[in-house]
Amino acid sequence: MRTVSILVIASILIIGQACNQNQKSDNQNSDKVKTIEKTEHYTFQLSDKVTRQKVTFKNRYGITLAGDLYLPKNTESQSLAALAISGPFGAVKEQSSGLYAQTMAERGFAVLAFDPSYTGESGGEPRNIASPDINTEDFSAAVDYLGLQSVVDRNRIGVIGICGFGGFSLSAASMDKRIKAVATTSMYDMCRVMANGWEDKMTNEERSKMLEQMGEQRWKDMAAGKPAYGQDLNPEKLPENADPIAKEYWEYYRTQRGYHERSINSNGSWATTSAYSLMNFPLLTHIKEISPRPVLIIVGDHAFSRYFGEDAYKSASEPKELYIVPNAGHVDLYDKVDVIPFDKLNSFFTEHLK
Repeated sequence: MRTVSILVIASILIIGQACNQNQKSDNQNSDKVKTIEKTEHYTFQLSDKVTRQKVTFKNRYGITLAGDLYLPKNTESQSLAALAISGPFGAVKEQSSGLYAQTMAERGFAVLAFDPSYTGESGGEPRNIASPDINTEDFSAAVDYLGLQSVVDRNRIGVIGICGFGGFSLSAASMDKRIKAVATTSMYDMCRVMANGWEDKMTNEERSKMLEQMGEQRWKDMAAGKPAYGQDLNPEKLPENADPIAKEYWEYYRTQRGYHERSINSNGSWATTSAYSLMNFPLLTHIKEISPRPVLIIVGDHAFSRYFGEDAYKSASEPKELYIVPNAGHVDLYDKVDVIPFDKLNSFFTEHLK
């Protein structure tokens, strides 16, 4: 029987890799945050075609979110279509979402890449907690911010969700009518995978046992006065027996290609009870209500996450499009600019954010 922390890893990051229930003290986490806040590090070079500005804004729960606003150069007097971008699940804005934001800004959009609540430079305590409600709200808060910028046409705002934040972006678009178009890449439905296991293979007995374990862990956390965390999701050294999915994640998050000090996936773990609300929240119940606004779902043709995107596409109403990227895996769509279909994203949002 897998532990709760293994469920989190198996669902989001490293399928089948063992994880301990080692606890990290609040002081240790606080010291780490203080240290890495001094680091100004991006996994890509800043384009000479855009400007990047650090910004902050609050969500509906009063949590201060940190973002980077990318603008095309020499467009200060224009009214631009805008995009809000976040993901992957456990990543930070200096990684994949920032690369997407910069590339779309090069193509003429005002783009906000942001750290979700409880992660990265954004606020929220304790750290490294996920919430389907709050992480959906984070997209709407980003729309709040963009709609108040003088350079943005608030009637032309879309969102892009990467990996686990693809599911949250669809959830946000289903209820926030200000979002005029939504696209996802390498989408995960975090609630589905937490509730049902990988490829929906979790039994009722396994689900019940995991919920019992998390209930027990809540008492332990309360008695200790701090949450428990597992060992780092991606260890410094890749285990010799790592499966292909673990290897794919590790080669992004733990190498110079994608490592970032603030990224949970590079340098930490989710709180042991982080799956609690995800396991009971039907994230895409109202996906049909995005219509008549358009949905674009992008998947790699051999991505291990492909079934999430295909099923979301089937559930959505028209107008919708499933775009399959040839010879692409899940993580390829994080940062490989020659693989990510930016031309498709550009044409989609150009057409639908007129």
